[in-house]
Amino acid sequence: MIPEIDIVPYAVLFAVLLAILASAIKVLREYERGVVFRLGRLLRAKGPGLIILIPVVDKMVKVSLRTIAMDVPPQDVITRDNVSVKVNAVLYFRVMDPEKAIVEVEDFLYATSQLAQTTLRSVLGEVELDDLLSAREQINEKLQTILDEQSDAWGIKVSLVEIKHVDLPQEMQRAIAKQAEAERERRAKVINAEGEFQAATRLAEAAEIIMKEPAALQLRYLQTLIDITGERTTLVLPIPIDLLGKLGGGGGTGQPT
Repeated sequence: MIPEIDIVPYAVLFAVLLAILASAIKVLREYERGVVFRLGRLLRAKGPGLIILIPVVDKMVKVSLRTIAMDVPPQDVITRDNVSVKVNAVLYFRVMDPEKAIVEVEDFLYATSQLAQTTLRSVLGEVELDDLLSAREQINEKLQTILDEQSDAWGIKVSLVEIKHVDLPQEMQRAIAKQAEAERERRAKVINAEGEFQAATRLAEAAEIIMKEPAALQLRYLQTLIDITGERTTLVLPIPIDLLGKLGGGGGTGQPT
């Protein structure tokens, strides 16, 4: 008789070898890096492509090098002119040095988020409300510079910071609306005053010309009468003879025959 072979130990051994082989071979994408630790000591960052690790001895931490868009939660901020507002922002950053991102900080995502929140409150507390609403580009650049400098030790590059929304109290919204309305009324009054000034200047110039030419005064008088009476009414008025002489070029004597 053929002795029976127990295949269970072989199956277990094959499964163990397969698990060891799977843990030893890693494939990293183009945007990924693997920070390898050998017996707890930092070896180096590897990738992309096929990575072979020593089972049990080597441990790998995978890091993505793609740009991360992080939403900064709304922060209660008191501006320099003592106005309480809620401000949220969005932060764009990426890992430039995977080894620093893993070794220098416990959780670089959490650390970057906390740093962004505290920096947002600190910077906005130094500006006034009008600057917060009208000079966002300068504030964004300042936030980006500060965050980039402080996160550089973690191997992180902050490329952009944008303030998304500023939530104002209701009473402050009404005050801003009244201020805008008053500004529009002021501009309208200034434009109206400038128009009246230009009209008065033109009338003064016209008056000086008419005073120098009496015939022009008479013609203006006739034009005014025509405008008053309308087109369908016939109006007979005596015209001075000297006016006719001036209108005719001044060639005649102006005396009846």
